[in-house]
Amino acid sequence: MPRYALKIEYHGAPFAGWQRQKDQTTVQGAIEDALARLEPRAHTIAAAGRTDAGVHALAQVAHCDMQGDWTPFRLSEALNYHLKPAPVAIVACAPVAGDWHARFSARQRRYLFRILTRRAPATLDAGRVWQVKQPLDVAAMQKAAALLVGKHDFTTFRSTICQADSPVKTLDRLDVTAVETPHGTEVHFDVRARSFLHNQVRSFVGTLERVGAGSWSVSDVGRALAARARPACGPVCPPEGLYLAGVDYDDDPFTPSF
Repeated sequence: MPRYALKIEYHGAPFAGWQRQKDQTTVQGAIEDALARLEPRAHTIAAAGRTDAGVHALAQVAHCDMQGDWTPFRLSEALNYHLKPAPVAIVACAPVAGDWHARFSARQRRYLFRILTRRAPATLDAGRVWQVKQPLDVAAMQKAAALLVGKHDFTTFRSTICQADSPVKTLDRLDVTAVETPHGTEVHFDVRARSFLHNQVRSFVGTLERVGAGSWSVSDVGRALAARARPACGPVCPPEGLYLAGVDYDDDPFTPSF
């Protein structure tokens, strides 16, 4: 059966997350239903990451197996037609080898988190940023973020329902930067690792926001990491500012060859 890689963009607000659930609207379920309109049978797709309810994606990656020999253009166009009006789009499609796997072939996941700092309510970006009213000390947040980079036991920043075999992960990057906009400042978090624990990014951001607000010190974050205990974590931030921004592969199926 021909296998295809799909690059997927979605707005997470209407969905109970990526993973298919009984009696819940999910991104995986929407795409599998669209596939069943093209080839009537049960479809199961696999993704690079299972985003939670309310989390968005700029470039989620999944793969599907088809019986017919579809061109990538025809498959993506047909899926987008049947996905309407759900806020999900196939932005790229490429044929891959039969042993290529969206999850297991990935070497890095990249997440973006956006905080908007201003007092006026967000309008155009409502539901797409976490809005806080007070200014944040980005320099202090970056110093605290640097303590988290590297290989650590991240039990403190792991959900109690996380199913990962080990809390030890290697965090490749956690950069915090200020981005000026016409009507407020956004604080962006660029978070990269091969894999993540459940709620790890939102636990990082919620804790670092406390540093930016002055409620925590930089050293408090170091102590929280060293505690290896979930109660030591700061508040977990809401999902609406989180985006799965990209997935890296040794041989990117979406990179055109010339």
